[in-house]
Amino acid sequence: MVRTEIQLFLKNAPGELGKLSSTLAEAKINIDAMTIQDASAYVQELFKARGKSLKRVAPAASYGSMRKDSVDYALIRLLVGETDRAMDVLSKEGYVFDIMPVIALKIKNMPGTLAKMAKKFGEEGVNINYVYGSALPDEKESLFVFSPADIDAAARIFCE
Repeated sequence: MVRTEIQLFLKNAPGELGKLSSTLAEAKINIDAMTIQDASAYVQELFKARGKSLKRVAPAASYGSMRKDSVDYALIRLLVGETDRAMDVLSKEGYVFDIMPVIALKIKNMPGTLAKMAKKFGEEGVNINYVYGSALPDEKESLFVFSPADIDAAARIFCE
């Protein structure tokens, strides 16, 4: 199923994740999935990508300062129950974010299920940019979020 992921940079400091999650909780918006990574890895990937693309994200001189400053921030990716309301709430609270379509799949929580899903992407020639997910050991299902290079092709794979 295609869902909308919210991506934002959050100051890498004690209490910031608590503020973000409290903001959503106070608005009665549930977080279905979340991943957090050091933003410097993301900026490093942007730097590598600029050499492979004719499209520049920023001037070359900007990347050095971006890499230096990025260790002070974390890249948050999250799926929420009510994306439009969440975006309104986050905007009102001053958060700067972007959105991206992703494939969110509930899969059986048993050995080989993730392999089966990942294999489907490969057989159809769809690259996976990143994936995150989790399950509790005794639960029958887990939620995995895939960010494919081609969202339309990926959506077709799992609509069948």
